[in-house]
Amino acid sequence: MPEVIIVGAGVMGASTAFHLAERGARSVTVVDARRAGEGMSSRSSALVRMHYTFEPEVRLAVDSLAYFRDWPERVGRPPVFRACEFVRIVSPGEADLLRKNVEMQRACGAEAEVITADDLRELEPGWHAGDVVAAAYEPRAGYGDGAVVAGDFLSRARELGVAYRPNTPVRGLLHDGGRVRGVLTDEGELTADLVILATGVWTRPLVAALGVDLPIEAEYHEVVVMRDGPDGPLARTACIDSVTGTYFRPEGGGLLLGEFVGPRDGIDPDDFPQNPGEPSVMAMVERAAHRVPALAEAGIARGVTGIYDMSPDARPLLGPVAGIDGLIVAAGFSGMGFKICPAVGRALAEMALGEPQTVDVSAFTPNRFAEGRLITPPYGYTDD
Repeated sequence: MPEVIIVGAGVMGASTAFHLAERGARSVTVVDARRAGEGMSSRSSALVRMHYTFEPEVRLAVDSLAYFRDWPERVGRPPVFRACEFVRIVSPGEADLLRKNVEMQRACGAEAEVITADDLRELEPGWHAGDVVAAAYEPRAGYGDGAVVAGDFLSRARELGVAYRPNTPVRGLLHDGGRVRGVLTDEGELTADLVILATGVWTRPLVAALGVDLPIEAEYHEVVVMRDGPDGPLARTACIDSVTGTYFRPEGGGLLLGEFVGPRDGIDPDDFPQNPGEPSVMAMVERAAHRVPALAEAGIARGVTGIYDMSPDARPLLGPVAGIDGLIVAAGFSGMGFKICPAVGRALAEMALGEPQTVDVSAFTPNRFAEGRLITPPYGYTDD
């Protein structure tokens, strides 16, 4: 088996280490600038749902749900998954697209159906549903904790023989011509047959020295946790709502609220605001209150900020890079990484070991951008 270095101990790197170790790989080292799950994984909203418009994403999400729901049996750690229902509300005029996508999701094994505005009112009596023509509904969605998932994956991998080097920033890739042969750290060189970069927004500068430009941009996001009011929970159901441009889910005694997009200009992933700004938070709450009117009177418990590693088509880059041997990239997840990390880690392990892919991830090749082959789902939404 090859010697493997995994750079990054977030949910992707840790999941990959776990799956390699389960397959008998023992010459695996995980290197991280901090400690497992302390980066962007700890700032994830960690929503788990199956509603995507691109079939390989759905298959990854369906397979990952099985891991989350059966965590103690599969990973040997206490449960990490909190079940809740989920709805997807799309923009006006896109109900037919939603129906097509739910049909595709069901064919992939997702438990999903299309519901009406009356069904939504029954599910959440306190929500405004007057502008809903149809919504997608999943009874088996949920959420977790990115830092815990990364830590659990890595601790189990270490029990199976994986080496771990925390607080070891990687400064560059060691390469001879068109082959990567290891990484350069502050403590010296580490060599291996294969390097897997699970480095999010830090991926682009690492590969630039190889003459490769992977178009990953940093996008700043703010999330707030709202307190439940005296009349009960703000929501028992998680939701992604194109009408308001927001998403939310239950969060122990309140509701976690975020929005679809954020600024990219001048965003430094090593130096960004650690607390949400009041004007942007108030604007986000006002928009979300269109769907959940009780939000207008809810108090704010706390806020979280983080960085998405965005790709031009908002899909991940998974696999080798053309012209570079000994390198696999896993980056550009564009906000969807947590919910598919178990299946992606398995796919990367299979790739590293030359095994058949349980879920075909070839569509996510990093080479698609240079080749002008961006992913375009057949029934994509305007804000997909």
